[in-house]
Amino acid sequence: MAKKRLLILEATVDQARARGESALHVPTDAIVTPQARDRARDVGIVLLSDRDRPVTDTPGVGDRGDATAANRSALSVAIGADHGGYELKAELAGHVTELGWRVVDVGTNSPDRCDYPDFAYAVASAVASGKVDLGIMIDGAGPGSAIVCNKVPGIRAAAAASEFHAWNARAHNNCNVLTLGSRGTGIEVCKRIVDVFLATSFEGGRHAARVDKIMDVERRFVVPKRGS
Repeated sequence: MAKKRLLILEATVDQARARGESALHVPTDAIVTPQARDRARDVGIVLLSDRDRPVTDTPGVGDRGDATAANRSALSVAIGADHGGYELKAELAGHVTELGWRVVDVGTNSPDRCDYPDFAYAVASAVASGKVDLGIMIDGAGPGSAIVCNKVPGIRAAAAASEFHAWNARAHNNCNVLTLGSRGTGIEVCKRIVDVFLATSFEGGRHAARVDKIMDVERRFVVPKRGS
């Protein structure tokens, strides 16, 4: 399995600045978000690659636990799409595989017209049942599939149109499904969104209490199985 890649976020740069550092070590295979590059330039922190100095530690990792995929246990992703997301699904499946994750493709398997709820449900079910760790669903816009996924108990799905949305969904909301819109977001942006979503861990802390409240709302409306 391919090595998981370090994710450098704007927050990582801020942590380095708070420690009084003027440079931040960035492995050559790391994912550096555009916001992190802009932040480093604005605050005068130099991003140093492996070619600049040897690897001795991993700055910015461990303070919050969300900056690297190396400390995550998730290894598998269910990915699905309707006809509008079919081509993007193929691109992202290959990209996610290159990142070192096992991909479970739940369809659709052709560009023929179909209904996104069927495949959003397949993605959500795979996550809720524990068959995979996370899910990605692509339709034309994204919110429709998020609505479907969130009807499945145990699922917290977010439609993300930026890296920040993906980071927040994982770090603050502990989302386990990402939905994307093929008609509103370009392939390279989608790849960066997926990179952030897969590499970010839930921060816990005060956010854990809020997620518990989210799940409490769900429990109020989940009908117990007969005989339970």
